[in-house]
This record gives sequence, C-alpha cells and structure tokens, in this order.
Amino acid sequence: MPRVDYYHDPDAPRANSLVVGSSAVVVDGEGRILLQRRSDSGNWALPGGAMDIGETFADSAIRELKEETGFDVRIERIVGIYSDPGHVFAYSAGEVRQEFNICLAATIVGGELAVSHESTDVRFVPLAEVAGLTMHPSIRKRIDDYLVGGEPRLR
Repeated sequence: MPRVDYYHDPDAPRANSLVVGSSAVVVDGEGRILLQRRSDSGNWALPGGAMDIGETFADSAIRELKEETGFDVRIERIVGIYSDPGHVFAYSAGEVRQEFNICLAATIVGGELAVSHESTDVRFVPLAEVAGLTMHPSIRKRIDDYLVGGEPRLR
C-alpha cells in the first residue's frame, strides 16, 4: 500500500488513525547501522513496522526485524518514543496515520541478512556514510538519539 509522508506540512491531510509502530537500531561489531531502502519511497530507513493485535510490543518488533532483515534480535533498550502530530502518513486507501513509533536498540542473536518485499536493499552502513543517504528526518532523529545514548527520548 503506497504512502506519502508529510512532515510539518500545512497542506497535509488530518490524521484519522493511530497505529503502534516500532523501529530498531541494530549495530554490527564494526559499528555499522543496519538500514533498509524502502521499496515505497526509495528512502533509507531503520527496520520496523506495525504491531499486530495479539502480540506484545517486543514480539512485534522482533517479528518485524526478522521479516524485513532476516535477523533474529534481542531487544536491549528503548531509544525513544516518537509521536509528533505534525508527522503523518497518507495511504492510498484513505487512512492518514499520525506518527507513533517506539524506537529500540537491538542486538543480533541469529539469522542472516535478507531483503523483504518492503525493501530493495538491506545492509550495514558505516556511520560516516549515513549522512549522505536519502532518509526521512524522523529516521535521522532516531539514529541521532541512539548515538547520544542515555535515557529514552520522548518526542
């Protein structure tokens, strides 16, 4: 389902839905961040997705990471909670979601790198190269919050 991201755009449609979503920062032993190139926008992003009814939030994040990257992970901590009403996603079926994402830090415990139908590429990217990638400002904010560390950010 194609979507359009609106970020503090006065012409954005009004949100009519709120869905719990996860994203995760996964770093390998060389300090590179796991990113996926989204098939719907071409932007680079952290892996993650929506929580399904009947699962815990942690289970949903673990499932999404497996589906989108091929890796099994262990959740380490919360990076931040992102619920900016100025950031909405408009879907072709008329749903307009307000951002609600809990970003986690996770460690790989198994699996192997794989690309899903939701992405055209999945790879570990050196920190020095992240700034040159096309990605939504909300994803950069989550990566920056991870790098700063400390207490979870509420945004």
